[in-house]
Amino acid sequence: MKLKTLTTAILFATLPATSVFAAALDRSGQSMSAFLQPNNYFEAGISILDPTVEGRESGTSETRRDIEDMGEDYYFPSAALKLQLTDNISFGLLYDQPFGADAKYHGNNIFVSDPSNTILPTSSLAAIRTSTIAKNIDATLPGQLASNLQPGIDQTVTAQAQAMIAAGKVPAGTPQALVEAGIRNNAAAMQQITDGVTKAITDKVTAGVTQAVDAGIDQVNSTLGKGATSVEVDTQNLSMIFGFQPIKNLNVYGGAAYQTIKGNVSLRGQAYSLYNGYDAQIKETSGVGWLAGVAYQIPEIALKASITYRSEIDHDVNAQESLPTLGALSLLGAEGAVAAQQIAAASGKTKITTPQSVNLDFQTGVMENTVAFANLRWVNWKDFSIRPYKFGLVSDVVGQLPTIARPNGFNLVEYSDDQYSVTAGVGRKLNDKWAGNVSVGWDSGAGDPVSTLGPTEGYWNVGLGMQYSPTPATFIAGGVKYFWLGDATAQTGAQAGGNDYVAEFSDNNAIAYGLKIGYKF
Repeated sequence: MKLKTLTTAILFATLPATSVFAAALDRSGQSMSAFLQPNNYFEAGISILDPTVEGRESGTSETRRDIEDMGEDYYFPSAALKLQLTDNISFGLLYDQPFGADAKYHGNNIFVSDPSNTILPTSSLAAIRTSTIAKNIDATLPGQLASNLQPGIDQTVTAQAQAMIAAGKVPAGTPQALVEAGIRNNAAAMQQITDGVTKAITDKVTAGVTQAVDAGIDQVNSTLGKGATSVEVDTQNLSMIFGFQPIKNLNVYGGAAYQTIKGNVSLRGQAYSLYNGYDAQIKETSGVGWLAGVAYQIPEIALKASITYRSEIDHDVNAQESLPTLGALSLLGAEGAVAAQQIAAASGKTKITTPQSVNLDFQTGVMENTVAFANLRWVNWKDFSIRPYKFGLVSDVVGQLPTIARPNGFNLVEYSDDQYSVTAGVGRKLNDKWAGNVSVGWDSGAGDPVSTLGPTEGYWNVGLGMQYSPTPATFIAGGVKYFWLGDATAQTGAQAGGNDYVAEFSDNNAIAYGLKIGYKF
């Protein structure tokens, strides 16, 4: 079965939007197919995603409102240039945007701020208010009693003596000092006076402390954020690859990857309590990693197999963070107030490490003009997390609370599982100018519960792709995929690793579109 002339035609027909809506922050799928094309080759493409991600408040949320579509449309480009420098040496440049996020909440729910929001959930806030009042009373009352109890008793004794004289309850002309002495010698009367003065001082201290605590709570509640929770993360990746073909069928390749990352996140609404109003801006920064792989092919039967490893890439980011509610830590007592001052003055870098991954690609001819293909991908999301510097310092403090129980703090984003995805399909050459394919895909997700900033858990999809080749050297390929997004429960960072959650997202979907042009030379 001779399929040599079919090999590249079917590969080109695959949908450019290979992943588009994968687990965690995965987007492009980091395909190596362009580098493995024969001779010299160039391509450029764009992928577009239109998701619908809706849900409902649940779990620890004190309300049960619907959550409108929070998935934002987005697009990302890709491009590749591959040159066969000699019979045994090839070089390639691959550009893509491998990781990203784009979401914004809308409507009336726990991810959108409103005037009823409080610095903590009402039950937690009530408990802290009660304990803070009690703690401040215990600290204030002894001093007030020491200073005011005896003067208060003296004043009360004097007032009672004057009242008794005025009411004629003692013989006329009895000196006031003698009347006061009589009161003081009456143990029952003095106990009653002492109890009354003690209660009056206690009531006054309690009222003052309560007023001060409530004023403090009102003040920190006034610092809560306005608007809606949103996140935007963008990465760019340029891979520079050299390949060595010691024999016709074997290609060993490797190279460096230059990657940039930038992003913005805003946390709003009752779900984030103390972090309601938190903003972080990650200015674009860069890092370098590497990749390596091997490919084997038998062109005569359209057989091609490759495996590619991509390393982690570290980014040291100076994140600009704003947390207007930082003063609320004073509700936790003197230690909280000190911590708030220290955090406000602190500065440091945030480390973000994009994950390592492995891609396995396979294709083979199955009959004349027909090729079967498959892609398997693993991404190490389980070891990925983002903890902005000041966000983490605050989490170290509030994580000590019994209601949070995270003594080592917590992350803004983390995932509990690695991602596994599979895409498989069949491509067929229809005639000299047209080819097409159908595919199905599955993605495991990166664990459930998931982050509130990306509340879906894997997917199933089906795709259709078509290619038109106006000349033997050029082509235009396009396609569409429909995604059934996995149901998920959503957690805030403070809940990650536990069983608590604040919302559920189900019955969601997405549509992806892709367009790619190519030139063989």
